[in-house]
Amino acid sequence: MGIKYVDMIGWDDCPHLCEPYVSKEQRDAMEARLLPHQREARKRGKPSLGAGAIYPIPEEDIIIQPFAIPDFWPRAYALDVGWNRTAALWAAMDPEPEKPVFYLYHEYYRAEALPVVHAASIKSVGSWITGALDPAARGRNQKDGTKLIEEYRKEDLNLVIANNAVESGLHKCLKLFQEDRIKVFSTLNNFFTEYRLYRRDEKGKIVKKMDHLMDDLRYLLNTPNIFKTQQIKEAHDRATAKGEW
Repeated sequence: MGIKYVDMIGWDDCPHLCEPYVSKEQRDAMEARLLPHQREARKRGKPSLGAGAIYPIPEEDIIIQPFAIPDFWPRAYALDVGWNRTAALWAAMDPEPEKPVFYLYHEYYRAEALPVVHAASIKSVGSWITGALDPAARGRNQKDGTKLIEEYRKEDLNLVIANNAVESGLHKCLKLFQEDRIKVFSTLNNFFTEYRLYRRDEKGKIVKKMDHLMDDLRYLLNTPNIFKTQQIKEAHDRATAKGEW
């Protein structure tokens, strides 16, 4: 019977991935393109695809006390719909740094209510704010066959369909966390509950439980051109009404 031997080979064991063939800067760039659960496997040969936090960033690094958001900061929200849970997440973008910082400042979390009820709460935060809507809302409402997106738009919500690319969306969100460009108000209790539970299973698949606000975060930061100030939104509406947009 033959002898089986398994060794773990990492980047440091591969001459073609070391200097002088590959610089430290190139290695850093390679690592930055990897998702967290892939890094140990790719860099050191350790099989680490299994369970683990999707955003392995300590809460103390992202939590901040609430403050008054300046009017000139663009805002947006994302909406994840469902009878068992409908959730919305609002963000404001500080445009002044060289790389903008996103502040998550408000959440909505409610089960078993009609769109008209959810819409009223959402509009109370700012009816002018653009929302990125869960693409599943284009499906049929089991109650009467209408599309959920039509029901929400009838309530005068300013909505676009969210970008639902999963892995690339998660990668972008993680990169923003790592660059210290996402901050979360301490009042977002449901967000932090989901954040602690958001993980992959032993096969590397996302655990789809209590992840509504996590989906909202991905929609928010990956849907193009939704962050606007109230003045820009009103100017856009005026131009559209005149046929100038």
